[in-house]
Amino acid sequence: MPLHALIFDVDGTLAETEELHREAFNQTFNEFDLAWHWNQERYHTLLKITGGKERMLAHAASLGIDDFDPLPLHKRKTTLYNEMLAQGAISLRPGVEALIRKAKEKDLRLAIATTTSRENVETLIRVTLGGDPHHWFEAISTGEDVAIKKPDPEVYQVALSRLELTARDAIAFEDTKNGVLAARGAGLDVIVTPSLYSAGEDFSGALAIIETLEAHNLSALDFLSARLGI
Repeated sequence: MPLHALIFDVDGTLAETEELHREAFNQTFNEFDLAWHWNQERYHTLLKITGGKERMLAHAASLGIDDFDPLPLHKRKTTLYNEMLAQGAISLRPGVEALIRKAKEKDLRLAIATTTSRENVETLIRVTLGGDPHHWFEAISTGEDVAIKKPDPEVYQVALSRLELTARDAIAFEDTKNGVLAARGAGLDVIVTPSLYSAGEDFSGALAIIETLEAHNLSALDFLSARLGI
């Protein structure tokens, strides 16, 4: 079956964004006079829950707070995070841009399937690749487009629907167990590049697990060229 599209997760897959997210969360907590601070260990635990609002709710519940409203904090956190992105705080992971450009040369269609917000996605793409995000990614499906976030497959199903393709026509790129479960649940093959916070997770069901997408490291470029003929 010929390959027609590549579908990418964002946080941890396109770029190592989680430390920037953590910094933005902690700045937000400070601005709202909350005595919360998520160190790397605590954030690693919370990342098992998809979605920033959902993580704050889980943290509040762990402290016995059952009437917590995450929306004002999440709005401010998103603003802070995007300001940091705009200042050039993040670059794409090794090999990502090369794969995207190679895919465009081969007329493969590109899409995003992520639990983060559309604003976060579009800012990252503008800062790292430049120009209109839809020049690079034909379909951008985010946590705002679905009722249930990963590991539920809905965000991948939305991406495939917008591309008007079946799962057999595409391949997904992920960095987490929840992402693999979501992509596989939608019927997609998945290539995993573990990230800072996901290393050591169970990626059962993945088509391949590779350190990075760099060409010298059995990259997706080499892997897809050999296996799928792009």
